[in-house]
Amino acid sequence: MHIAEGVLSPAVLGAGAALAAAGTAIGLRKLEYDQLIGVGVLSAAFFVGSLVHVPVGLASAHLVLNGLVGVLLGWAAFPSILVALLLQALLFQFGGFTVLGVNACTMGLAGVASWYVYRAVRRLLPGAAGLRAAAFCGGALGVALAAVLTALALAFTDEGFKAAAGLLLTAHLPIMIVEGLITMFTVSFIARVRPEMLRMTRNDAPENSRS
Repeated sequence: MHIAEGVLSPAVLGAGAALAAAGTAIGLRKLEYDQLIGVGVLSAAFFVGSLVHVPVGLASAHLVLNGLVGVLLGWAAFPSILVALLLQALLFQFGGFTVLGVNACTMGLAGVASWYVYRAVRRLLPGAAGLRAAAFCGGALGVALAAVLTALALAFTDEGFKAAAGLLLTAHLPIMIVEGLITMFTVSFIARVRPEMLRMTRNDAPENSRS
């Protein structure tokens, strides 16, 4: 869901860069030492998952995985995603340096929102079923909100980009479902083998992991 260089207005680029810098600062401040390995692994997963692109107007569609990163890392998703986007710009010219802030902002804010939604659903629905529902919602929301924010960045740049923004949202509807399922299965697996990564309580653990 990278926006190419030379598309966005200076005002949108500046706002995206400022928000990305603020989000990254918060993420680094909240980053805990025992999360460092997870941040690196998930940053790599985000990097690889975004390599296959399908052009959609002025942007592109692909697996995003920012919802999964957000669910597992919370605010630390911001620096994780920023590093992956920077490497993609350096190595493959995906996106670019001038739009790095906007792309990091759309992906990072959506990832953090996924974390809050995941936590809220888990509180409402404890147990294994609640865990799966929360993970699915987090994964799907990550794509949905990133698409909305990307569409808004295009729409605020020029009235003529509104059609491209609508196409972008439509193209990501199936990806929302796919990423919701990927996040659900990944989080369920982690809950069985490394529940401490989710800071789970006993009531949140899957049934077959209880002794």
